[in-house]
Amino acid sequence: MVMQTDYPDPQGLLLAARDLKMPFSDTLKYCILGISITLLLLALGILAWQAFRCCTQTHATHSQQDNVNSDLLYSDEKSRTAGNYSGAPSTRVEEVNTEVHRLSRCLSQASLPMPESRLTDRQMGEQTIVKKVDGSLRFSIYYDQLQSQLVVTVLQVEGLQDHSQKHSLQPFVKLCLMWASSEEVDVESYTDEEGTGMPPVMWTVLQEWRTRIVKGSCNPLFGDQFSCILQEPEELHHINLRMEVRDFDKFSRNTVLGEVRVPLGQLNIAYPLELQEDLQIPQKVLVGEVLLSLKFLPTSQRLEVGLLKVRVRLTEMCSDTALQARISVQCNHCKLRYQKTSAVARCPVTVFNEVFMFSLPEFPLQQCKIMVSVFETHMTRKSTKHLIGQLTVGKEKNSEDKHWSLMMCSVRQPIAKWHGLLM
Repeated sequence: MVMQTDYPDPQGLLLAARDLKMPFSDTLKYCILGISITLLLLALGILAWQAFRCCTQTHATHSQQDNVNSDLLYSDEKSRTAGNYSGAPSTRVEEVNTEVHRLSRCLSQASLPMPESRLTDRQMGEQTIVKKVDGSLRFSIYYDQLQSQLVVTVLQVEGLQDHSQKHSLQPFVKLCLMWASSEEVDVESYTDEEGTGMPPVMWTVLQEWRTRIVKGSCNPLFGDQFSCILQEPEELHHINLRMEVRDFDKFSRNTVLGEVRVPLGQLNIAYPLELQEDLQIPQKVLVGEVLLSLKFLPTSQRLEVGLLKVRVRLTEMCSDTALQARISVQCNHCKLRYQKTSAVARCPVTVFNEVFMFSLPEFPLQQCKIMVSVFETHMTRKSTKHLIGQLTVGKEKNSEDKHWSLMMCSVRQPIAKWHGLLM
């Protein structure tokens, strides 16, 4: 049995749909239509304005970049041809490497930050030292034999010159009592700054003090007194007192204005002795050694820096103290992100055996500097880090260190070498 179903006629459906009416009035319908048209016109206007703005900025950026690159190329070409111009036209064939080097220089100079940011990075990495030294330091020294006590009093600094235009002078004096070891150190990377030709001497820091800060004075008065215990008077022949006059700056590193070094073994300090010495140009001293490993990977353009050992003399045995190092790399005046080692318990030869990878930029390396800073900290309690010393290895535009040369001669192979840790 077949069931038959009657479907409605399509024409009937169309007539029924035509007879349907919306439950809104004509006024409301026209209002909704007007609002829709207004929103559509507003959206089209915003789209046209954004397109016009994008086209204008793109054209301005491309024109400015072309002007910078053309100026750099023109200045480079002018500097090269100015010295070799002979008055007659001549043809010159440039090598491909020279052209690539010139183009990479243009790209690198256009992409590097401004010189102000470079100066800030350098100041954050190391102390600022002035080349011209003015002024003198007046102080007194006395060794009390009955109490085996050394007393140092900083009296006054006279004749300082304010060379800074950013802020007024805020001088203070940092004192460092150093003991010279009798053993000789063979460190090839350490050069004698005084030019005496004598082998370098390893110094050990016994005590460190600092005076209060005197603001806005070129002739500050201090009157601060410091003391320490020296059990054996014979130790005075191996002890030097180093006093650095510094300009305090809370936003950057302190500027070293000058220093005074006093060998205690050459003075008769059985009675209070008052001296006034002229400030000298600051010089670094050798306070330790670092075994550093370098490896260059040319394919991946990476530099592998390995900190193996640190040798620093101990003044007293303390199980709480530890050493920690920070390694930073500056390549083509662009400072990369620094990396830190873990804190290792301090001993005469502290073993780290840690390796760090740094990704170098693609363009040719004109300048690369590796700085290793060694700090003293505490393992059981939170305390501020104390800088022990720093070392720098790398290459400049016209010179390079021996360790860097050995690394570039044997790529993909680690090269280890001892370096002097300076303070």
